[in-house]
Amino acid sequence: MTLEQLRGRLGYQPLLLGAMALCASAALAWAADATRAAIAAAEARDLRASLAEVLPGGFADNDFLRDTIDLPRAGRTVTVYRARRNGRVEGAVFKVAERGYAADIQLLIGVDRDGRTLGVRVLKHAETPGLGDKIEVAKSAWIRAFDGRSLGDPPPGKWAVRKDGGDFDQFAGATITPRAVVRSVRGGLEFFAAHRAEILGEAS
Repeated sequence: MTLEQLRGRLGYQPLLLGAMALCASAALAWAADATRAAIAAAEARDLRASLAEVLPGGFADNDFLRDTIDLPRAGRTVTVYRARRNGRVEGAVFKVAERGYAADIQLLIGVDRDGRTLGVRVLKHAETPGLGDKIEVAKSAWIRAFDGRSLGDPPPGKWAVRKDGGDFDQFAGATITPRAVVRSVRGGLEFFAAHRAEILGEAS
């Protein structure tokens, strides 16, 4: 092979590699665009199902995902989904979180316009299987103990697990987890109370 032929081959290979990389990038971009709508629809469906879990059947007649308000909490923004019936805001659903044994426990809480919990569900956690995972409604009915509760029921001093003199049961060998959930739910109710007028659309 002559020196000129070798130079020709070496010059051709980078061009071929660049063309292949460009084609691959274009294919990936096309695939991302093609699936974006389907992914967004699936995420919206999952979120709507989660929101409906903390609201009684027939509680609202609007699309929660399109009726939201963003409010500040501890340096972060909380998206509040408003539940309406006949145009009137009857309640709200939003996420709260508190540090558990292993990581943050993320909850979804539904609250009616009078500040009573309509339902609480765990969205994400990393608690110990067989102990802390009893906060999941599929594993235990414990989380349902918050249904119908408010900042006055129980009184402020009783918003704790029984081991700490409160009204809520703890789990054998896993007190940290229920403590975190109790704090989180109470914090969510306090957040709602602080922003009630804004959430209900009654702020001047």
